[in-house]
Amino acid sequence: MFGAGCLLRALRSCSSAPCPRHKPSAKLSVRDALRAQNTSGERVKVQGWIRSVRSQKEVLFLHVNDGSSLESLQVVADSSFDSRELAFGSSVEVQGQLVKSPSKRQNVELKAEKIEVVGNCDVKTFPFKYKERHPLEYMRQYPHLRCRTNVLGSILRVRSEATAAIHSFFKDNGFVHIHTPIITSNDCEGAGELFQVEPSSKMKVSEENFFNVPAFLTVSGQLHLEVMSGAFTQVFTFGPTFRAENSQSRRHLAEFYMVEAEISFVESLQDLMQVMEGLFKTTLMMVLSNCPEDVELCHKFIAPGQKIRTYAEKQLFNWGADLHTEHEKYLVKHCGNIPVFVINYPLVLKPFYMRDNEDSPQHTVAAVDLLVPGVGELFGGSLREERYHFLEQQLARLGLTEAYQWYLDLRRFGSVPHGGFGMGFERYLQCILGVDNIKDVIPFPRFTHSCLL
Repeated sequence: MFGAGCLLRALRSCSSAPCPRHKPSAKLSVRDALRAQNTSGERVKVQGWIRSVRSQKEVLFLHVNDGSSLESLQVVADSSFDSRELAFGSSVEVQGQLVKSPSKRQNVELKAEKIEVVGNCDVKTFPFKYKERHPLEYMRQYPHLRCRTNVLGSILRVRSEATAAIHSFFKDNGFVHIHTPIITSNDCEGAGELFQVEPSSKMKVSEENFFNVPAFLTVSGQLHLEVMSGAFTQVFTFGPTFRAENSQSRRHLAEFYMVEAEISFVESLQDLMQVMEGLFKTTLMMVLSNCPEDVELCHKFIAPGQKIRTYAEKQLFNWGADLHTEHEKYLVKHCGNIPVFVINYPLVLKPFYMRDNEDSPQHTVAAVDLLVPGVGELFGGSLREERYHFLEQQLARLGLTEAYQWYLDLRRFGSVPHGGFGMGFERYLQCILGVDNIKDVIPFPRFTHSCLL
């Protein structure tokens, strides 16, 4: 096998690109073309889809977009280029000179010398019409085409930017990225809302499982991250999770993305909350800095001042009752419509792995949720129970000792105080963009009775 050094030398010594005899037109994205500083007639090539066509007696105007930005590039051409094929939705390749635009609406425009229609679009049957604002509910019927609309394009660009910002935050803060498994034998939440994994064809012996144990699509990477935090101190994962909830509400998906982190040597909720707050603020500022036009189009909803404070003492509800969405939103409103931390939940409401605060008679665990305007719970986290005997008692009470013996082993061999959290990525996007329905912030939403494509 090639070593890394040999492979690198081999790659350097060869090239698949032939040397051109004539200098070709530089290929630019629409975004780069709009940002170009040199507009002295440089010949360029732009590829994309027509967003609008306007034909005058001697001049033809096209607006071309390739998804790299919200703004389209104006193409100016001689009226001789006009044809029925140059229609809304058609894909084109345009070559010409990038020049300064006389219009105040844009800095540059492309003076076309050649326009090639790559793919025609039948405007009459295309489900989205030029200059018509379609409801998000209508767009959901066309998951294969809705990404071509302005609003979905903006949401998905923000999603991409937020993904990069999250990875950047963790890398800059010394976290190791772990790929946790999609298929697991664990039910992290203990809720039972699982998708079971089985072969599509019948096994020869029906009593046997493919993995010898029942296997499920993951509901969380937390337990696997706890394993890794015992070696790398600070770890995170960012990937799909699955819940078999029979709900079509605007808050639920069967497949969604979670950002999860685990940190060793953490002894207080305050330390954990600082990381949660840092992640929320840092990624938000990067998104606002790098794609402000897209956020503005989505009618962003950002809490005033982006200030986060703690809510812990004032009791607004009956002690021991769980918080529902309407309670979470009330708390946020009560505290001034800003993000709010809620800490120390009753032990009976939370999973076995959360650390016992030993504070009878309330008997709480060191848990924390971050509630945000318009969404409710965005982050959920806790200190983990690192004490062997406390955890052993909890597992015995639930009848889970045998299934989680490996989890007890982590407390036998070099256990340390640790904690972690998870953030629902789609809910994060709802929060910063003000999008009401979670199905509109993911490219291909999956929910009960719906798995299009």
